[in-house]
Amino acid sequence: MVTPKLSVRSANPEAARLLEASGIHPLLSRLWAARGVHQPDDVRLAWGAMIPPGQLTQVEYAAGLLADAIRDDKRLLIVADYDCDGATACAVGLRALRSMGANVDYLVPNRFETGYGLSPAVVSLAEQHHAGKPDILVTVDNGIASIDGVDAARQAGMDVIVTDHHLPADTLPDALVIVNPNQPGCGFPSKNLAGVGVIFYLMLALRAELRRRGVFPADGGPRLDQLADLVALGTVADVVRLDANNRLLVTQGLKRMRSGRMQAGLRALFAVAGREPRNASGFDLGFALGPRINAAGRLADMSIGIECLTTDDEGRALELARQLDAMNQERRSIETTMREEALVAFEAATPSIKATVCVYDPGWHQGVVGLVASRLKETYWRPTLAFARSDSGELRGSGRSIPDVHLRDVLDLVSKRYPGIILKFGGHAMAAGLTLREDAYEMFIDAFDAAVTELTGRSSFEPIIETDGSLEEGYANADVAGLLQQQVWGAGFPAPIFRDTFYVRQQRLLKDKHLKLSLERGHQRFDAIWFNQAEMLPEHIDCAYRLDQNIWNGRVSAQLIIEYACGPDGVR
Repeated sequence: MVTPKLSVRSANPEAARLLEASGIHPLLSRLWAARGVHQPDDVRLAWGAMIPPGQLTQVEYAAGLLADAIRDDKRLLIVADYDCDGATACAVGLRALRSMGANVDYLVPNRFETGYGLSPAVVSLAEQHHAGKPDILVTVDNGIASIDGVDAARQAGMDVIVTDHHLPADTLPDALVIVNPNQPGCGFPSKNLAGVGVIFYLMLALRAELRRRGVFPADGGPRLDQLADLVALGTVADVVRLDANNRLLVTQGLKRMRSGRMQAGLRALFAVAGREPRNASGFDLGFALGPRINAAGRLADMSIGIECLTTDDEGRALELARQLDAMNQERRSIETTMREEALVAFEAATPSIKATVCVYDPGWHQGVVGLVASRLKETYWRPTLAFARSDSGELRGSGRSIPDVHLRDVLDLVSKRYPGIILKFGGHAMAAGLTLREDAYEMFIDAFDAAVTELTGRSSFEPIIETDGSLEEGYANADVAGLLQQQVWGAGFPAPIFRDTFYVRQQRLLKDKHLKLSLERGHQRFDAIWFNQAEMLPEHIDCAYRLDQNIWNGRVSAQLIIEYACGPDGVR
């Protein structure tokens, strides 16, 4: 178990003054300036401020190939990934291509049978697709690592267009074209597009190409902004960095949801999650809708999620959303059991491992190990890998990391030092997946720990809760809480956490696990709650908290959500 340190984020008073002078709320000006926003244009989140598609390397060439394919009535097949980003990317591709006259269908790998991405096994399935053998495969949210799969497709007489956002390896697949902001030589200003963002950009470029060819009028063709809700969902669910361009995409998607203009599937997902679209927030996308889509890929077949996002039948959408909700409940039950088993197993072991956490049980569910890794990472604040056994006898692992450790770089070092023990791997700095020889597990956990220690020069890490300092008394109210909830926060643009000292007037336990508090600061009193905290606090506390709205019987009041608290001397 770890104890976090509290810090205060560096302020930028000059940028804050500039933002405030342009009419932005003083508190938002301070918060945004501290997150790197330097001028009012950086928060101009209208469509006109979006980075133009033409800046994405190869996107216009790829659009030309797709326009030719539509003209020649070639069969297109989208090969999706089995997470929420992949599902929304597939839905964007299907809806946009069909609206532009393409003959297109989709195929999504089953993580338990064919593994990740465009593998040779997926190519075999594509050849036998019920819609007929495709002429062109279009990958979404995958493909940059599919060297063997692209070769297999070409040998089978199918061309491949790769759209992806994952980091490439030294060798790129021999595709017709690759659209990926992270490929070598791409000067696209935002390297943080999700997979759904990449295919959305390609669809914008395709519409522009069809306008140039006279297929659509100069400003005609389908309204692709109607897909913004899907782009927002996939972007938030994939936890990519919310730079200005991604915040624009998410803002436009949330605007559509709040106005009630969204795909039938999203409306159904809001309903089964018990959330209100009129108040849609990034939290809803990341913690209510996203996990329900992801549950299909974790436990069954992501085609259920994709159908939910592509049907226009409200009744069918609700039926599918209920199936996804039931799967998510099952996923949570499996995850709870696995997490408890993992905690017991790790605490019982007394290894020499210091910097990392690795856990494995042959009976665990492959689709849930990533969530277990995430929970253990939070508990021990170390890069964590959790493994399950696949049907073929290999170990399938999923990892989550901490800001100090680039997980993919660590796995790359291990694979070079110990050739053959990692059969394949891929991912990002903070999350990665790998396949391991079962007999190499013990060797791997030592090698993984050594690699983390070598790359960081450290064998222990401590979490830091970065706060925005004290919340001005005049802003500690329900109206400002509502204003903050309306903004887009997320990875790389964190929601504000404030830090103040309070007098604890009252405290009691809710359901034996949540601490309910009445706090006082100056002349103000606040209701507060600290979830999953059963230990009572001293009379005076140093507290990191979020400002939230509490709605009860139609009355809206300010409430504090505590992230961490201790006595003024640092003692809990």
